[in-house]
Amino acid sequence: MRKAPRKNRAASVKAKHHSNLTFRMNVLFFAIFIVFSMLIFRLGYMQIVKGEEYVKFLESTEEVPVNTSVPRGRMYDRYGRILVDNHPENAITYTKMQTTKTEEMLKIAEKLAQLIEQPTNRVTLRDKQDFWILKNHDVAYKKVTKAEEDKIRQKKDITTSQINAEIDKLVRERITNEELLQLTEEDLEVLAIYREMASGYNLSPQIIKSENVSADEFARVSERLTELPGVNTTTDWKRVKLSSLSILGRTTVPAKGIPKEKLNYYLARDYSRNDRVGESYIEAQYEDLLQGQKAVVKNITNRKGQVVDTVTTYEGEPGKDLVLSLDSELTAETEKIVEEELLNLKARSGSKLLDRAFLVMMDPNTGDILSMVGKKIEKDSETGKNIVVDYSYGSFTTAYEAGSAVKAATLLTGYNLGAITPRTVLGDEPITLLGTKAKKSIFNPSGYIQMDGLRALEQSSNVFMFKTALLINKTPYSYKMPLRLKDDTFSKMRNSYAQFGLGVKTGIDLPNEFSGVQGPSGPTYGGKLLDLAIGQYDTYTPLQLAQYISTVANGGYRIQPHIVKEVRQPSKDGQELGQLVTEVGPTILNRIDNSSDEINYVKQGLRRVYTGAHGTAKRHFANAPYTAAGKTGTAEVIYYGDLRENWGTYTLTYTHVGFAPYENPEIAYAVVIPWASTNPQQPFSANSEIARKALDKYYELKEKYKAEKVTDSDVTQPILPAVTKDKIGEDEQQ
Repeated sequence: MRKAPRKNRAASVKAKHHSNLTFRMNVLFFAIFIVFSMLIFRLGYMQIVKGEEYVKFLESTEEVPVNTSVPRGRMYDRYGRILVDNHPENAITYTKMQTTKTEEMLKIAEKLAQLIEQPTNRVTLRDKQDFWILKNHDVAYKKVTKAEEDKIRQKKDITTSQINAEIDKLVRERITNEELLQLTEEDLEVLAIYREMASGYNLSPQIIKSENVSADEFARVSERLTELPGVNTTTDWKRVKLSSLSILGRTTVPAKGIPKEKLNYYLARDYSRNDRVGESYIEAQYEDLLQGQKAVVKNITNRKGQVVDTVTTYEGEPGKDLVLSLDSELTAETEKIVEEELLNLKARSGSKLLDRAFLVMMDPNTGDILSMVGKKIEKDSETGKNIVVDYSYGSFTTAYEAGSAVKAATLLTGYNLGAITPRTVLGDEPITLLGTKAKKSIFNPSGYIQMDGLRALEQSSNVFMFKTALLINKTPYSYKMPLRLKDDTFSKMRNSYAQFGLGVKTGIDLPNEFSGVQGPSGPTYGGKLLDLAIGQYDTYTPLQLAQYISTVANGGYRIQPHIVKEVRQPSKDGQELGQLVTEVGPTILNRIDNSSDEINYVKQGLRRVYTGAHGTAKRHFANAPYTAAGKTGTAEVIYYGDLRENWGTYTLTYTHVGFAPYENPEIAYAVVIPWASTNPQQPFSANSEIARKALDKYYELKEKYKAEKVTDSDVTQPILPAVTKDKIGEDEQQ
């Protein structure tokens, strides 16, 4: 009877234990439920809410633009004649993977050295030192003692990379010349290959050799690609100019790659370090269009992160082609004209300072530059003889006093500012201001001649322009008058000149344009104001003079000049230009503040320069089979050119501006021959000779093109061969 209670107590304990276990299991299952619910919720969130974002992130880390060496865009003249082309050549490249080790690259370089001949002329002292360290690691780092190393490590605020850099610097400094001489010619060739392999980024093909890769080298490497991980044989494109015209610009070569000063700029735009990039003028100005688009590949990796395959997601495409406004045949012919006259002048006495001449021809209605010629005489470094080089970029990067060629702008400035009118008659006479020598016109050293604006242009009256400037200052001329300028007189005249394009940038689509130099101004510079009125104070570029006379010719509109006429897709068949992408039309920068009657009046005076009884260019243009108008100029200047030993020498600069036909102008031109002679008594007409010959050639070619049905159509246009035999490779351009 006593055992029953014990049995009940045992059952009670057991039941209690079971109850606790059940509770714990329920808690555990509930916790598991919560965890799984959170995991499911998180997975749903990642897939539904963040899924697209993660996919984009994954693609951005996998898809890499690679250098497939797409050809740069070509350049053509306005009639489809090739000016800059690409020539294919064999190339050997190397692509480094994320997991590639230095030892593996070195072994590949050693194998490649057995298959190709690699020039070693680009190997630097630093390259040799680093390579010696790589080959003699233990010996190299024993050159730095533990005490020296500890001293470097004890520096405050120094990172691990900075510590290593300082140690490496000490090692390099202690490598002797004798140790570097241990590197054999074979070692140097391996080094030359290795430095190219190591210069790029992961997954970005680096050109190991693209210049003078022989067919045998190409074949040997192609046969052994399986033994050379990362190495590939492909086609590179070499830039070739079919014209010596410097404004076409040049590109870097793979050996040079991106210029250091622009490295970060280009790397941020997915360029490789050894990419060709435009280095000057058109090549640089239109780099974004000419460069083309690289291929994009997706890298397939295994669990270890090793690339096992690549898939091309974008094939890449060549750069856009540029159709220039230039007429390459007109340019070639006018180059001959300018060069011939320059050399003839250089053979004359008084020409010791003469070294350059310019001619710019443009359409005054569209701004198309048809011909931009600059020639410069330099000494050949080997022979010491004079040679003539292209200096077309000097047409917009250098400026000179223009002389009487600017007098049309002075007259129109006088009309605009209300100082004179087309009916104004002024006396040409020597004028004397207080404390100065007499200023006069060349044709009238002592007399008094009444003349209006037409005759002032025809006969090139300095005094008419002097008196106009005085009237702009509201101080009419009187003998030995004191002259103190009003504060705004200089700015009024210069602002008016700027409306024509004189003294300001023209806006041409080329880099490094120069606006010219303005002399000092102020109330006490009265004599300089008179010099400004006849083009003998401020300086202007030849292109500014062409824009100025174009503004007069077209009725008062300053048109922005341009060198690129069209942007096109690459040609599909090599026979016709590609599809038109963009056409560059006329851009009006401003209209001068003159009436049409005033402009037409001045144009009559410019016509009389060519045909009038006293016309300064009558001898050259009176018998022309076309109508034309223009203005000659002679500027007395002080030399400040390249020959510093002759600075301060008195010399003469000759200019000529004009347009044709007179009734409906379609061509405008400017000639500048700086520092042509130190002899003011020597007769000179080369400026007008160049203008007449260039205009004759323009009309001759116009008839030729009409007969041969050569057009500058913007729809379909055949690709034509270059007009010259020039063929300048990118290596020669350097």
